[in-house]
Formats: sequence, C-alpha cells, structure tokens
Amino acid sequence: MSITILYFGVLRDALGRGEETLPWQGGSTGSLLAQLRARGDDWAQALAESKVFRLVVNQQIVRGEAEIPVGAEVGILPPVTGG
Repeated sequence: MSITILYFGVLRDALGRGEETLPWQGGSTGSLLAQLRARGDDWAQALAESKVFRLVVNQQIVRGEAEIPVGAEVGILPPVTGG
C-alpha cells in the first residue's frame, strides 16, 4: 500500500526529485508533511509550516487537514508569484 507524491517547481529542485512512491497505510496531510520534514534539514526547510504551498490530493486542492487514502496521488505545489 502506497501513495505517489509529485513535487513541482522549486520544491522539485530543492528536494532533488519530481516524484516518488511512499509506503502509506492511510493518514492525513499533516502526518504526511511531518513524515517528509523528518527526513532532514533540506526537507524541513523546503516544507516548513511558514511556507505557503498547496497540497493536491487526487487532483483536488485541499485546504487544511485532509485524509489521504491509500493509492492516492499527492501533488505538492510551491508558492506561485505573479503580477
């Protein structure tokens, strides 16, 4: 049982990967982010709570805490600036 995580933009560059499959027994967006941040300083900085980024679960933007089902595709989108 697993999920697929997609990293975009500066997150992809900072974390050195665009995609990965992660073993997953079910849980929330918060537990996923905590697990990723625990990988080390680069991960903790890139995914810091103070940064503004979006999570997308199965192509639906989620706000706040949401459950991630087994088999889901999770996109992590970095802050976007524009003018």
